[in-house]
Amino acid sequence: MADLDVHLGLSPSSVISNDEYKANLRKLIRYIQGGRVTLSKEFEKDMKQAAKRQDFEAAASLRNKLNHLKELLRRIMFGDKEFLDISKDKALSDLVDLLGLKKIPARIEGYDISHMSGTNVVASMVVFTNGVSDRGEYRKFKTRIEHNDDFYNMNETITRRLSEKNIKSWGMPDLMLIDGGKGQLDAALNARDSVLQGRTLLQGPTLQEVVFIGLAKREEQIVIHHTRSHVTLDKDILKKLDGYVTITDDFTLINLPHNTHIVKLLQRIRDESHRFAVSYHTVLKRKSQTASLLEEIPGIGPATRKKLIKRFGSLRAVQSASFEDVVLVIGSEKATLVTKYLSRR
Repeated sequence: MADLDVHLGLSPSSVISNDEYKANLRKLIRYIQGGRVTLSKEFEKDMKQAAKRQDFEAAASLRNKLNHLKELLRRIMFGDKEFLDISKDKALSDLVDLLGLKKIPARIEGYDISHMSGTNVVASMVVFTNGVSDRGEYRKFKTRIEHNDDFYNMNETITRRLSEKNIKSWGMPDLMLIDGGKGQLDAALNARDSVLQGRTLLQGPTLQEVVFIGLAKREEQIVIHHTRSHVTLDKDILKKLDGYVTITDDFTLINLPHNTHIVKLLQRIRDESHRFAVSYHTVLKRKSQTASLLEEIPGIGPATRKKLIKRFGSLRAVQSASFEDVVLVIGSEKATLVTKYLSRR
């Protein structure tokens, strides 16, 4: 983000004057507050005028700023920057009003599933404390039984999250955001209800008070269950936010403009849970691919494969490693077997 700050002219220095810095900041605030189209047109107009004047350096600078603003929109809209904290706080406040929550959700947990055709199935748990990502609290799960069924995988993940051991270690969330629509949310709620059948009283906020909602990808709809999500939709607030609902048998789908603070915050959490799940899945996939090929090498057993995987992490890394580096891990005799075999692949 620091490099983007520089490119947008948001890092005061000897290269940029104080007046220019303030002007750039005002433009950025306009961009974030919804003036994206107008501001982009202004940049394009100024860029064309500079080109007509044959001031190609100014035209190139304006073109680059326009591209960097587009990159800013593509990136996460909520971060730790002070000027974005206002939107984060507004999002939490609006969320309380819209869903009739008893208090600000200080701890929001986001969940997503990642796998490839039911292999290397993993789940992520990301945590946002007071609307800001709290990476030290992130957790990841490797499913105990691999299924090409995201409803099953989500059910297992939430069941394990709500075990007494994990509640004692990690505490209780105020709100759980499930990446997905009605099916995914239903699977999470079923897991919650199954846990509740075995125990009802827990230290701190009770499990019955935890809010469960989903965020459906296609239309970015907030998904709530009519009775089990523990929310009370405020239709006046919904109207104030220019939203509307779609009602199904058991679920309500809340449609809000995508530029609302609530949607941006939920998207931020959902996207982070997706990123974290995919990154863990990728690590496991690389390790399994490495192990699979290493199993084909005559004279290389499980202990040796484990050492290579632990040290290098991926097949490509083993192939790229020098003979000397491999020797340091498994000795010269086995290193010779490995490097000769992989060099033919």
